Amino acid sequence: MEKKLTQDPINIVKVVLFGPESSGKTTLSRQLARHYNTVWAPEYARKYLQKKWNNERKTCELEDILPIAIGQMELENKLAKKADKILICDTDLLETKVYSEEFYEGFADDTLKKAAKENNYDLYLLTYIDTPWEADDLRDRPEQRLEMFNAFEKALQENNKNYLLLKGDKKTRLQNAIKAIDKILYQKKNLHNFSDSLYNINVRLEE
Repeated sequence: MEKKLTQDPINIVKVVLFGPESSGKTTLSRQLARHYNTVWAPEYARKYLQKKWNNERKTCELEDILPIAIGQMELENKLAKKADKILICDTDLLETKVYSEEFYEGFADDTLKKAAKENNYDLYLLTYIDTPWEADDLRDRPEQRLEMFNAFEKALQENNKNYLLLKGDKKTRLQNAIKAIDKILYQKKNLHNFSDSLYNINVRLEE
């Protein structure tokens, strides 16, 4: 179980969009992936829980947390190998842990807690709740957005994660995120580049 929640080693920059529901994470994930010409890892929970809702008319239950966490790490590890220097993650296991604790009376599986603490990311982009609430089949607690935001920021602080708070409109958020990410990219050397690896394979095949 523990291995399924562990990151595969790869030399890329990893950035996590982090924050409550309907706070602009997915929009910014797409924008950043487009800007850096790379891939982004979507939130596995949405696909998993939408299927559950469609088939059973049930929302997330405690028994779903670990399968969601495992699915998220499988997705991240798969897409990391296809990234060009940077992978944008729409969520991570720390966010899954926060949801577990907030929705299930403070409970989070010990394996999930350990992995959430030990998995490494270069930067967390904490999205504030100054965006309109957009309801769907899965989202709930619109009246508790500030409470949830505070729980997310507290988790980052308690786990000593490097994070940047993003507020404002889409353009402002994107500009501030790019500025912070560019600083990290400038400091990193010999980053994995999927496009280069494909080029090298093609060159060897042609030789």
